[in-house]
Amino acid sequence: MNRERTYLDHNASAPLRPEALAAMTAALEVVGNASSVHAEGRRARALIEEAREEVAALVNARPSEIVFTSGATESNNWVVGAGWDTVLVAGIEHDSVLAPAVFSATRCIELAVSPAGQVAVEAADQMLAEAGRRGRALICVQIANNETGVLQPVAEIATGARSAGVSFHTDAVQAVGRIPVDFANLGVDFMSLSSHKLGGPKGVGALVIRDGLDLPPMLRGGGQERRRRAGTENVAAIAGFGAAAAAARRELCRAARLGELRDRVEQGVARLTPQAVVLGAGAPRLPNTSCIALPKAAAALTVIKMDLAGVAIGAGSACSSGKLGVSHVLAAMGVAPALAEAAVRVSLGWNSEGRDVDAFLQAWDAMARGLRFNETASPAAAPARAGQATHMTAGE
Repeated sequence: MNRERTYLDHNASAPLRPEALAAMTAALEVVGNASSVHAEGRRARALIEEAREEVAALVNARPSEIVFTSGATESNNWVVGAGWDTVLVAGIEHDSVLAPAVFSATRCIELAVSPAGQVAVEAADQMLAEAGRRGRALICVQIANNETGVLQPVAEIATGARSAGVSFHTDAVQAVGRIPVDFANLGVDFMSLSSHKLGGPKGVGALVIRDGLDLPPMLRGGGQERRRRAGTENVAAIAGFGAAAAAARRELCRAARLGELRDRVEQGVARLTPQAVVLGAGAPRLPNTSCIALPKAAAALTVIKMDLAGVAIGAGSACSSGKLGVSHVLAAMGVAPALAEAAVRVSLGWNSEGRDVDAFLQAWDAMARGLRFNETASPAAAPARAGQATHMTAGE
């Protein structure tokens, strides 16, 4: 049966913006290789450079600082795997930061976070001073967490990093397009971006490298991206990324609208299920993200039941689908395992509306009622007649 769906999983991937689709469609008709000097090649090159300018404008960087990649996972791996003696990482970082840090660094030190999900500036300063004395060091602190939306004090930590002579990388994937991000004034050296989180196509992103700094090339064998990443550019995807970046920059003033919708989600959940907990609520957060745990409701089952009701939400990181165990983000925050196993994520975006919140709350109410029914029903209290056993598992 066809029915309208409600999509509230923008932190996993946002729907493609019409501006991005139009830009990609037009770019697919450009036949030239961007490395060619003839007219067709120059046209392809122009599309790439136009997109570079739009992405740079979104984060207040110079176009020369933007290097296009296949996405933030590549960008994160490129920076973190660049042969540092010491890498400091917050325990809440994305796996594409944590994994290369453990694999490639001589010393990998995890920064503790508070129960609200924030890195403590003072503790980070102490570790930075020590790391700076031990050789080439890198610190990685994201701007916003993908599961909780909690914002980190990146600018303050960057001040300590500069004093200690430690390079700074920030994963800005979830923040860009949702809050203002200012690479020029944030004080970081490297910043990872992803197209599909803000309504561009999947499979393209960028690494912002501050002018004057450099990294060993990610890919060798060609002169593309100022000899930093060899290979023929994906012109259509890059053009779509640029168009999505331009649209996101125009809409930054609407962040308050997303905050209002998020607050409606949380207020409605509190009304319908007072026992639910919003994780990270004690810290500054993105205006679009809620991490909600309903005790005794396994996250995977909650996502499935909401999906059957026509509402798409997330559980943990979309990149970690299929993994067993509690979210490493919530574990780093000290969330009790039983509560962490119940945590789901609601994330709004550029096309979210009030009716999406209404649909979510209606489905949430039905899901919670089914849960309560299952908790109270028992063979002794409500014996099932033949043929009714299936209905005794209401809410599936």
